[in-house]
Amino acid sequence: QVQLVESGGGLVQAGGSLGLSCAASGRTFSVSYMGWFRQAPGKERQFVAAIRWSDGRTYYSDSVKGRFTISRDNAKNTVYLQMNSLKSEDTAVYSCGAEQSGRYRFDPNEYDYWGQGTQVTVSS
Repeated sequence: QVQLVESGGGLVQAGGSLGLSCAASGRTFSVSYMGWFRQAPGKERQFVAAIRWSDGRTYYSDSVKGRFTISRDNAKNTVYLQMNSLKSEDTAVYSCGAEQSGRYRFDPNEYDYWGQGTQVTVSS
């Protein structure tokens, strides 16, 4: 089992910045990818960014590339998502997930563990 606890989020004006954290505990050695996903009301969960735990390689959706940065701190078993130049369309519940197989970094349905989610609201 892997437990994920998110923190951060909140309300920010368009153009502003916000940071999210996701602390992992338990069998973290079994994790291949840590990913951030978001879900807006009435929409499906959407891939935002992922990081390969072994070497830190990062992946981003086109909608956030250049604005968001995913990073990790191995010693703290924590993944971060720094969000800059936020837009109203970034408003959603953001969740971090842990994927074990190493094959499905973009597909939320293949992630094995999830945090509780945190609301990010960007006001225009």
